Amino acid sequence: MSKQLESLLDLLDLERIEEDIFRGQSRSALVPRVFGGQVAAQALVAAGRTVPEDRPPHSLHAYFLRPGDPGVPIVYEVDRIRDGRSFTTRRVVATQHGLPIFHLSASFQTYEEGLEHQYPIPAAPDPETLPTAAEMLPRHLPANVAQRLVEARAAVDLRYADTPPWGSVGTPREPRSQVWFRTNGKLADEPLLHVVLATYVSDMTLLDSVLLAHGRGGWAVGDVVGASLDHAMWFHRPFRADEWLLYDQESPSASGGRGLGQARIYTQGGQLAVTVIQEGVVRVPR
Repeated sequence: MSKQLESLLDLLDLERIEEDIFRGQSRSALVPRVFGGQVAAQALVAAGRTVPEDRPPHSLHAYFLRPGDPGVPIVYEVDRIRDGRSFTTRRVVATQHGLPIFHLSASFQTYEEGLEHQYPIPAAPDPETLPTAAEMLPRHLPANVAQRLVEARAAVDLRYADTPPWGSVGTPREPRSQVWFRTNGKLADEPLLHVVLATYVSDMTLLDSVLLAHGRGGWAVGDVVGASLDHAMWFHRPFRADEWLLYDQESPSASGGRGLGQARIYTQGGQLAVTVIQEGVVRVPR
């Protein structure tokens, strides 16, 4: 396991300060606020620690309310909304400086048999044939920016199937993006941990397809400003975050200073594991 992955796992290992209250730390991000994927992942950890282990999460719905301060701990308070025979529901409020910065609702379910169908996995290149972030990013970004981005994502091996937004500035393309990802090291056999890591990664690239439609490079080059507004995920089938996952993303709409991204996450074997939808602020600087 890489040191960066160990550091990320430490970041996600919350301190329990009361029965249903947890405290998490933060670390610097590419922008002067807490990375949204970190807050979502930590909130899911908090919710999951109040639920029996035989009930994995099947969905989450979240709102980003205020920018998080990376220099201050985040307090996560869990509300035990419902404990049913099959489903368990939790609400989590993340707070800093006495104000809520993030709300999460998550639902957990015991395993049961049911009807089965799925969209097939789309065509995508073999991840082993694609350049790593350390190889690809310096081709398109200034050295200092590329290095910061590589360091920020070092716990994850994330590989673009095509040129990222900052590599095709000024050339609008189909609003679709694909990346393969897996953690840089093996994880324990804890289903919640794999779901939490996928939640963390899901906020890294989902709005790329919005940028592609307009030939914008995004936050890495400063030709748009933006932030996540809300985030929803549905977990369909078991998966491992330390094995290759295809993140197939697209943007059906952008308007009103907002852009919508929707995506599906597939295992390398073709199983549809997760569906993700996110809307974010996407503004052109004046």
